[in-house]
Amino acid sequence: MKFSYPTEIIPSLHLACHKTLELHEIVAMTANYLTEFKMQLANIQDSTCEVYIWRLSVALCKIRLLDLLPFYEKAPIPMMHSDNHEMYSSKLIGVDLTAFYVGKLLIFAKNALCNYAGAITETATSSLRERFQSQLQKAIKLHANVFNFMLERSYYPAYHLDQLLANDLKNANAPLKR
Repeated sequence: MKFSYPTEIIPSLHLACHKTLELHEIVAMTANYLTEFKMQLANIQDSTCEVYIWRLSVALCKIRLLDLLPFYEKAPIPMMHSDNHEMYSSKLIGVDLTAFYVGKLLIFAKNALCNYAGAITETATSSLRERFQSQLQKAIKLHANVFNFMLERSYYPAYHLDQLLANDLKNANAPLKR
């Protein structure tokens, strides 16, 4: 007997809010890494690494974004349902990359939280678990500091879903067009 996942039983008019936020997390992270990978490509000296690892990573990031961006039209934000997203410029403005690099720090901190939480649950050695717990607390503080910095400077409009998703579209489309 072959198991298959059911198709959508009830076609939804829009994504659930919590699924929209999951979509945001993946698109924001992927766009950030794609931008960084493209910036670093010129510094890869090993041709095998460049062709089979780096360029493949760039291509996979592009595919992920192209696969996921159409779902933004199903976000529970009326302005996202328009075919006209020209208001979200894909051009880099100026040369200040503070928002980009601080976004990398936010992704780093969030990944650290997940990694430490997983490591704590899998560790039987109490002294190592205590060390992981201590480092988890420091990672939580780093995440809070980075998040607050970004929020204060409007780099991360966490409380405005429409702006958050608009930033995702802008940040995802920019490296796709370069």
